[in-house]
Amino acid sequence: MAERIDPIGAIRKITSNNSSRSKKNKTGGRNAGQEESRKHSTPAGKVLFDKPGNFLYPVPCVMVSCASPGKKPNIITVAWTGTICSDPPMLSISVRQERYSYEMIKESGEFVVNLTNRRLARAADFCGCRSGRDIDKFEECHLTPEPCAHIAAPMIRESPVSLECKVTGIIPLGSHDMFLAEIVGVQVDRRFLDHNGTFHMENAGLIAYSHGKYYELGKILGSFGYSVRKKR
Repeated sequence: MAERIDPIGAIRKITSNNSSRSKKNKTGGRNAGQEESRKHSTPAGKVLFDKPGNFLYPVPCVMVSCASPGKKPNIITVAWTGTICSDPPMLSISVRQERYSYEMIKESGEFVVNLTNRRLARAADFCGCRSGRDIDKFEECHLTPEPCAHIAAPMIRESPVSLECKVTGIIPLGSHDMFLAEIVGVQVDRRFLDHNGTFHMENAGLIAYSHGKYYELGKILGSFGYSVRKKR
């Protein structure tokens, strides 16, 4: 079973520092006035929201497949996901404790992140709206559970890229718990490989999620390092 990590002391330190600053500002004086001024001043053309929220968009829209003994394999759609380390290759997914897949992932210590494309957009939305407690999502969405190479959880055959993951830790955050995981296997759709074995992600028709809507990735604007690359 994955280790349940107590968030690093830095989180407590930040909370403590914020509390201290708040107390100082309540005492009045020039510092308090400056803090109040910063709160309401914004760059020209922008409006300050009354309440902060997750406006980090766009984000990946992935279908996470999982399984545990005595239960049918399930799929949960996740947008709170991302790369957290290159070596070893690691990623994270954040899941609410009340979600059906939460206990399955926690018990098994593994899951698969399946990237989505235009063909999977409707299924991705469906799997994010319905619970595996009530239905078999693979069956309902006409998707195929495919055996993985390194873990027991199945991947989704129809996905262009499937990342086999083993959980290394769980961080309780608030509304969600973050599962930290090492990527132990990568499987890709051979249709997007050229004759040299290079995988062309740009041809997979991947989709992203932004503020309640799904978008297909579009025009390529450049490649990594193009802004500093010397002209030939």
